[in-house]
Amino acid sequence: MAIQGSEPSPGVIVPCLVVTNVDEAVRFYEQAFGAVELYRSPCAGGVGLHVNLRIWNSLLCVNQEVPQVRAERVEYSMLASPGTLGGSTCIFQVRVPDPDAAFERAVRSGAAPSMPPTDMFWGDRYSLVQDPFGYTWAITKVQEVLSPADVAARLNAPVGGR
Repeated sequence: MAIQGSEPSPGVIVPCLVVTNVDEAVRFYEQAFGAVELYRSPCAGGVGLHVNLRIWNSLLCVNQEVPQVRAERVEYSMLASPGTLGGSTCIFQVRVPDPDAAFERAVRSGAAPSMPPTDMFWGDRYSLVQDPFGYTWAITKVQEVLSPADVAARLNAPVGGR
């Protein structure tokens, strides 16, 4: 949505998350990731709610799941929360200056820790949390920039080796 103050830059992908409770999701994203609400309105037809957020340097849309709309309009039939669909098929990866602090903040705010911050063979400090709405977030920091050959060598190294 090109709403003044929340329009994306050209070429930027803006995820639109479907949740069962928009207000709870906005509160979580504010607490866990420092989100700032940019815009709020009813969804088309007045059913449900739509909110634009800025999280770090990214834009995110949060939309209300409305089962009656999914049932009545085929174009919306797959717009459902991960809980309704039985899971999510994507991971939202964000690079931050302090992934350990961001991970802890997310967990304190209600995210489920899936993988604690770990130094990975590809050079990142990497962690995973699942937010209360079923979406998985990878919180990362680049610690080393490696060549594909370096990554392949590390991948094939004995366990515990770098």
